Amino acid sequence: MNPQWIVVSMNIIFLSDKHDTSKQIQLRAGTLVICLLAILAVPFGSITVGYWFGQSQSEKQLSQEKLSDYADELSDQREVVLQAKDDAEYKLKAISMSLAQMQAQLIRLNALGERLTEVAKLRTDEFIFSQVPAVGGPMNSDLGDAFRPPEFLDELGKLAGDIERREEQLSILESLLEGRKLHRDVFIAGRPIGRGWMSSPYGHRTDPFNGRLAWHKGVDFAGKEDSKIISVAAGVVTWSSDRHGYGLMVEVNHGSGFITRYAHNKENKVKVGDIVKKGQTLAKMGSTGRSTGPHVHFEVIKNGSHVNPARYIDRASL
Repeated sequence: MNPQWIVVSMNIIFLSDKHDTSKQIQLRAGTLVICLLAILAVPFGSITVGYWFGQSQSEKQLSQEKLSDYADELSDQREVVLQAKDDAEYKLKAISMSLAQMQAQLIRLNALGERLTEVAKLRTDEFIFSQVPAVGGPMNSDLGDAFRPPEFLDELGKLAGDIERREEQLSILESLLEGRKLHRDVFIAGRPIGRGWMSSPYGHRTDPFNGRLAWHKGVDFAGKEDSKIISVAAGVVTWSSDRHGYGLMVEVNHGSGFITRYAHNKENKVKVGDIVKKGQTLAKMGSTGRSTGPHVHFEVIKNGSHVNPARYIDRASL
């Protein structure tokens, strides 16, 4: 069977109101198809344009949302940066305060070290607190791992703790040395004068005024008038005035039951309640009271009883 082409045509008639006439246009099948496609393309085109516009608006809205999210994220990051900056400034202030405190502690330690050097009578050129101690040693082939510094603030805290412990130890050492120094200062030893000689011993002797045998409770040191009379140990003055038979007298309590007396003075240089040091001037030598000439009558009393001062005069100081 041979194929046959069927031609379809369509007539379009236009009527005119003015002339009561008509016009006929014949459309063939191809033209008709084109017209139909054109007619159908209009709604489909509208749908396509609407879809594209909707997509464009949706993408535009999505882009705005992303920008808003980015802005919020940037604001959060800005807050984080500001907080980190505040934290860094706070830590820097804390570090500065810690360093200042450690510097002050080191200054006190240096002063304390110098004080201990003086109290212990060490040579200043052998023990210098203000200088960094010298260190050294031969090169070792086994170098080990590289030094890795610990956390800075932790190291500062450890250093501060070490300084406090060292300060406490030095303070204890100073207390011990001061206690030893105090014991040495109250240790009765030496002569009550700088210059002179012993003119009368302790014990029985002939009384210089009546020639009879009498008990002498101290020792006498003769010397030049106005010579210095000095304390043989540190203590507190408990008497500084005239006393029957003694003339002007100074009495010093040294603690531990020991008392010393210095009599026949021309002038007393201390008063009751004064704290005196070892070797401090107490009076000027004279001849007041029952005396035949310039000298000092020196007594040592232990637990209320007189003892021979010679044992304290002749013993070495601590």
